[in-house]
Amino acid sequence: MAERTPQTFANHVRFDPPFHYFVAPVFVISWIISVVVAVRRPCFLHFWIVIFNTALVVAVTRFRQYALKVQDRVIRLEERERLAMLVPDSLRPQIGKLSERQLIALRFASDEEVAGLVERTLSANLAPADIKKAIKNWRPDYWRV
Repeated sequence: MAERTPQTFANHVRFDPPFHYFVAPVFVISWIISVVVAVRRPCFLHFWIVIFNTALVVAVTRFRQYALKVQDRVIRLEERERLAMLVPDSLRPQIGKLSERQLIALRFASDEEVAGLVERTLSANLAPADIKKAIKNWRPDYWRV
């Protein structure tokens, strides 16, 4: 099996090719075609097809969002447990002050640097992108899509 490319801030965003390059475009193109047909030949059936295709596009989008939200919740739980073990006792009570997005960004920080990064995040209220940019030793997450 080929070696995975090391993750960095520049390449950590992941795409799911079957979803991003097939399913989503097919649903969006179908919606556009149904709108064009409904405008050119207005009738109840054509408008109903637009409504139906709109529901499909919304459903596909929401299903994707639900899966990402579950991943976010698992990451949040994992990171809180990880931080409870790695940060100094003085910082443990403040772990709850980190936002979900900050915890998700911190998952990329190595065990050696995460305590300092948590302290910096709490004191400066770093944005997720700033947290990721501050990471020197990237801890990859190949499972997220």
